[in-house]
Amino acid sequence: MRLDATRFTYHLFAGHQQPVVPIVQALKQFLESRRFEMTITVLIVLNAITLGLETSERAMAAAGPLLMAFDKLILGVFVLELGTKLAVYRGRFFRDPWRVFDLLVVGIALAPATANFSVLRALRILRVLRLVSMVPSLKRVVGGLIAALPGMGSIMLLLALVFYVFSVMATKLFGTDFPDWFGTIGRSAYSLFQIMTLESWSMGIVRPVMEVFPWAWLFFIPFIVSTTFTVLNLFIGIIVSAMQAEHDAAATAERSAMQQEQEVILVEIRALRDEVRALKRQNVE
Repeated sequence: MRLDATRFTYHLFAGHQQPVVPIVQALKQFLESRRFEMTITVLIVLNAITLGLETSERAMAAAGPLLMAFDKLILGVFVLELGTKLAVYRGRFFRDPWRVFDLLVVGIALAPATANFSVLRALRILRVLRLVSMVPSLKRVVGGLIAALPGMGSIMLLLALVFYVFSVMATKLFGTDFPDWFGTIGRSAYSLFQIMTLESWSMGIVRPVMEVFPWAWLFFIPFIVSTTFTVLNLFIGIIVSAMQAEHDAAATAERSAMQQEQEVILVEIRALRDEVRALKRQNVE
């Protein structure tokens, strides 16, 4: 009787505790399912469209309350999604940068719509960037950009040094006659940035300066060559190299996965052959 009572108590408590694990597993499978991801993606796109319509006076006059209610409904779904993920993944939730990004954006969206925080509510549109994690090609592009950041930092430092040197020179050479463009180092840097982008650089800045200083082309041409045609091309080269490395890494991972699958299939085929041979031997005997 004592043993039966112990078994009954064990099954009683196990019956209350055991169903928790299948529920968590079912929620995890649901959150990671393709259908759920597509639903959230559609809601993200609809939320982006809704936020865009809220900037239109005609749309707000025609269906303003409906748009606001739909926006709050989608926001509630996002809060429920993140709350469920926090309950399922717990500490692992913060290991995924996209989940942390979603949490920050939704947290900003939940900020009170006062004069100080009303601007932050517009950052809800950033949730559309989650589409990057849904498309493999975009994920490779973003991975390549992230991998190129260290090299881009070195190029940015080089570009800053070049800008500083040419800004000091331009201020001392042209600041007296053209104070609006080269009166200070800051104005010179901004004017040189416009020249680097080739936006109205000739007729807008260089030729007026050359009317006073005919030799000014000796200053501006080397600057354009060293920035627009050299440093910026280094940016492109680093990004392309990083994206190529990311593509090669993904291809290598796919090939290794295929090789592992082939090895598993070969092992299973060999096991089947051994079983067939064993069956043949039994029939012969």
